[in-house]
Amino acid sequence: MAQTDQKSFADATVLAQICAGRFDDPFAILGPHKKGRIRTVTCYDPGADTMSALSAGKLSPLAPVAGYRGLFHGAVSGTKPYVLIGQKGKTEWQVEDAYRFGPVLGELDEYLLGEGNHNRLWTALGAHVMTHEGVRGTHFAVWAPNAKRVSVVGDFNAWDGRRHVMRKRGGTGVWEIFMPGVGEGAAYKYEILDAQDGLHLKADPVGFGSQHPPETASVVRDISGYGWSDGAWMESRAEAQKRDQAISIYEVHLGSWRRKDDGRPISYKEAAVELIDYVTYMGFTHIELMPISEYPFDGSWGYQPVGLFAPTIRFGPPHEFRDLVEAAHEAGLGILLDWVPGHFPTDVHGLAQFDGTPLYEHADPREGFHQDWNTLIYNYGRHEVENFLTSNALYWFEEYHIDGLRVDAVASMIYRDYSRKEGEWIPNIHGGRENLEAIHMLQSMNTLSYGEVPGIMTVAEESTAYPGVSAPVDGGGLGFGYKWNMGWMNDTLSYMALDPVHRKHHHHQMTFGLHYAFSENFILPISHDEVVHGKGSMIHKMPGSEWEKFANLRAYYGFMWAHPGKKLLFMGQEFGQWQEWSHDGEIDWACLVYHMHQGVQDVVRDLNALYRATPALYAKDCDPDGFQWIEANDAAHSIYAWIRRGGADDAEVVVVCNFTPLERSAYKLGFPQEGVWREAINTDAECYGGGGRGNLGRITATKGEWHGQPATAEITVPPLSTMVFIKDKA
Repeated sequence: MAQTDQKSFADATVLAQICAGRFDDPFAILGPHKKGRIRTVTCYDPGADTMSALSAGKLSPLAPVAGYRGLFHGAVSGTKPYVLIGQKGKTEWQVEDAYRFGPVLGELDEYLLGEGNHNRLWTALGAHVMTHEGVRGTHFAVWAPNAKRVSVVGDFNAWDGRRHVMRKRGGTGVWEIFMPGVGEGAAYKYEILDAQDGLHLKADPVGFGSQHPPETASVVRDISGYGWSDGAWMESRAEAQKRDQAISIYEVHLGSWRRKDDGRPISYKEAAVELIDYVTYMGFTHIELMPISEYPFDGSWGYQPVGLFAPTIRFGPPHEFRDLVEAAHEAGLGILLDWVPGHFPTDVHGLAQFDGTPLYEHADPREGFHQDWNTLIYNYGRHEVENFLTSNALYWFEEYHIDGLRVDAVASMIYRDYSRKEGEWIPNIHGGRENLEAIHMLQSMNTLSYGEVPGIMTVAEESTAYPGVSAPVDGGGLGFGYKWNMGWMNDTLSYMALDPVHRKHHHHQMTFGLHYAFSENFILPISHDEVVHGKGSMIHKMPGSEWEKFANLRAYYGFMWAHPGKKLLFMGQEFGQWQEWSHDGEIDWACLVYHMHQGVQDVVRDLNALYRATPALYAKDCDPDGFQWIEANDAAHSIYAWIRRGGADDAEVVVVCNFTPLERSAYKLGFPQEGVWREAINTDAECYGGGGRGNLGRITATKGEWHGQPATAEITVPPLSTMVFIKDKA
């Protein structure tokens, strides 16, 4: 076939750049173009010896361009769509020409992307399976403002970055291309040529799926069209997640909750049955999943994510994760996700130096590098980065019907000097230590999420005394629904680790939390962080003989469930496994054959049932009117007693804890009312592995002031126990 002279349609420099994969405006040359009344087509395929265009049944040969292997050019009659037919030797293939399709992103998208204010960023960026101009394929779009050019690569083009250079959308920094014939399951990356001519092969920051680690490519996933049937739950969850409702959370690492016979972790579909059934049986109201956004390193437990928009493939594809969420909702359970906007790993396929510049992170390591985790910190002050994060939160709520996000490591975000020495951090514009940009991002995330999605909840893991974490944004707060009470957790666990003979000297570690218990909407967390890295399991923390260890743990759980604040317990803690948690195996289900472990599980189950059935134990968790001390100062006996109250028509509750191994018989205790009080729970009951000591199920309080209360009773307080009394109706 005769060759075409390049001078007839393009500059030699441009053609050379196309063949080298260095031209940033390929649509100006490639694809169909009008020359007078004649339609010409130019294409680039370095694997072809010959190329033709087939349109309306007519085949038009395209001539190779002299001096530029892989470039073909020629006239194609008519105006109908065409396909390209390439040939090399005896092999022939037929493909749609990506360069004959117009852009997908519209003017509004372009405006919002340029402004860094596209609330549903995932609808514009990422890989979307669609029909465009009558052809099925996938639209790819990525933000890389400092790139010389960006290509999408995959098996569909032999991972050759020269073949499908993307279209740059004005000043937005976004590149896009529609790839006909590419669909669900295709692996891809973006090949980015930076300003210094360096090449970077990157996974999609807004990709909806990923390959299974250690492979690192993104995977096209069609996340549209899931047929949700959880409407009843979605309508009711706003009521279920209010601060005057019972909220008891079971924290789960899916990879180690249960393993199958071949040693593999449970799948999303299996969890939709087994995990949901178990959590329902145990009486928790919510499941909190440790991060499931795609992450490369198993040992990070998900806290170093690279694919914030992709449920990890470790447990199944995205639609099966939706199956898990829907199964939870059908069972009346909420699903919370751990969300990690505080840092991201340095893996070369991730966000680090994405377009050859510190795009998502700060350039200065005093702002952009996390010393504790050897990770990078987002540049929260960049509008596009804030948009990326806030829209990601909304994505999980809208696309996966998630009920809440627990935000990891908030303290590390809101303080510039977090875990840094003097000279290792940069003050804010006012000379202070607060990270004003991170604070603004969190406020924006909460404002957007609560404003767009009714009934959701956000939770902050925040370990300092920063004010107003769970206060509204318009009042100067961060806008979270709840905050983990890390101070309560540290104080009470430290107390419980003491030999009981020493507890009287540390008595107010257990009462101190009440001084600030109502300053935030608190969740009491005993999380995975307390049973790993040498800290020992919950049962291992407890002092004394084996029997005393179990009694201490049961009493502590009783103290926790009766204390103001919502509840969170990490898997394995609910039956007192001996070993520390390890992500490499499953929790120690085998120990449940032993009565003492079964007893701990039963007491947690019964505590959940009592908590959910007793408004006085939850309705005023965040209101000081719901709590009153009866006895806070009996350090000599390590006894605590208090009242919990709900609404005017709700029965009052009296709680008594004894943290010594000595029974206190005929212990005189004040009660807020005369009459019969039912012993609703006693952690020393024989069925839990205790000694069976108590008050035969009930006591009668008679008139007589004691402990500042109008009634009194002499009760038996078993050793190392918590008892809950509920006033019987007259």
